[in-house]
Amino acid sequence: MTTGLPHAMTKEEIERGYNNRAAFPDHQRWLDEWVARSGRAKEALRPEIDVAYGTGANETLDLYLPAQRARGTLLYIHGGWWRSLDKSDYAFVAPAFVEAGFAVALVNYTLCPHDTIANAVEQCRGALLWLVREGPARGAPAPIVIGGHSAGGHLTAMMYATDWRARGLAAVPFAGGASLSGVHELAPLVHFSHNVDFRLDDAEARRMSPAAASPTTEAPLLLAVGADETSEFLRQTDVMWDAWPHNHPRGMAAPLHIAGRHHYSVALDYADPQSALTRATLALFPH
Repeated sequence: MTTGLPHAMTKEEIERGYNNRAAFPDHQRWLDEWVARSGRAKEALRPEIDVAYGTGANETLDLYLPAQRARGTLLYIHGGWWRSLDKSDYAFVAPAFVEAGFAVALVNYTLCPHDTIANAVEQCRGALLWLVREGPARGAPAPIVIGGHSAGGHLTAMMYATDWRARGLAAVPFAGGASLSGVHELAPLVHFSHNVDFRLDDAEARRMSPAAASPTTEAPLLLAVGADETSEFLRQTDVMWDAWPHNHPRGMAAPLHIAGRHHYSVALDYADPQSALTRATLALFPH
């Protein structure tokens, strides 16, 4: 690994910018709320749990279906710095979309350091391919919108930087995407303490940076972030907005900054059917 720091940042500045648990001492309150709301969502909606989309132990998804035939499917990718958390922690995302008539597939992937960020990207591609092939028969039809929070936002954006024709599809398999508090430029993470698990060097950080890649589709990508997040997460959202101008959702002149929310509280805006975040994500489905 090289030792030059990106953006003239010190290692201390990188740590402050990316260590969200240190930045927000009330994080456990919000994580506990995620778990509580997710438990209620699972009890109410009775999803099909741990559906295999691949052959690996972690290549599973949970499938939430509306009572009537679904109008489309949200494929949602959990966060946790690619090294923690689980699809079940994000079940609170499902009710608002199910109530609006959409299926929701919550995706797992193998966590670092047991595997690499690159393989998490490949696993999420596999989940999308499974949904294209098997989703309609399982009650989760097209159109598909993908989304994710934090590391899941990164993985969402990487689906845009994918040659789907090389994977046997005639067209890009999704209609839009939403990256909430996503990490889109990975260079600073080479110098972040969590890189003991990521194992990134400069070359791999660039290869895994959607902001350094070219999208293979002009499908809209909603970029959203809590207005009270660290300066680096705000910057990460702006970097992605500037990098892919042809993917701006119609009618949006800037990323969605959600007032009064930080990295943990902002995710719970998906638990509110009327929040700006939920409504902007629903608007990604073709009408």
